[in-house]
Amino acid sequence: MTAHPSPAVPRDVEIRSSAASAAGRLEGGSISPETFKAVFRGHPGGVAVITAHGEDGPVALTASSVSSVSVDPALLIFSVSAQSSAAPAITAAQTIVVHLLDAGDAALARLGATSGVDRFADASTWARLPTGEPVYAGVRAWVRCAIVSRMEAGDSTVVAARALQAHIERDVDPGHHGDALVYHNRNWHRLSDDSRLR
Repeated sequence: MTAHPSPAVPRDVEIRSSAASAAGRLEGGSISPETFKAVFRGHPGGVAVITAHGEDGPVALTASSVSSVSVDPALLIFSVSAQSSAAPAITAAQTIVVHLLDAGDAALARLGATSGVDRFADASTWARLPTGEPVYAGVRAWVRCAIVSRMEAGDSTVVAARALQAHIERDVDPGHHGDALVYHNRNWHRLSDDSRLR
């Protein structure tokens, strides 16, 4: 009988050892909130502002969780924290607008992330689409979407939405950085030729 060598233990399995408790593991198999934040602190994300029309008027929030999940049908997902004042209106809406931002839209990103302000006070910066949703003017691109599913996840709601209409103000050539706006470690960053790895 031929002896076969034992398969190599994947590195991620090796890491999950007795040292896991020192890395923030809690009883029940979850890591601590502090450890989870530290893990994602080094994981950058693109920046978007999501708008909807609520019972009390238009609402908006900034999100770094937007991701495309399918091109046919065209679907995207994002998460909304229950702590956001815009969360009830956005999660209850039938349709929303997802604004995909670049560095030229940094002021809008900051506005959507600031608590206690009227994000629609300047009427010159936004309008309503014929279908009623609020849309900010001049952003790199926006997508009007119909919400197709919602899933409660901890203190957030994960939303899946189908793209119905899109507008691109500033297109990005394949392989070009396009002045992308990135949120990383509690700061806004702009991608450039200097940030590209070759």
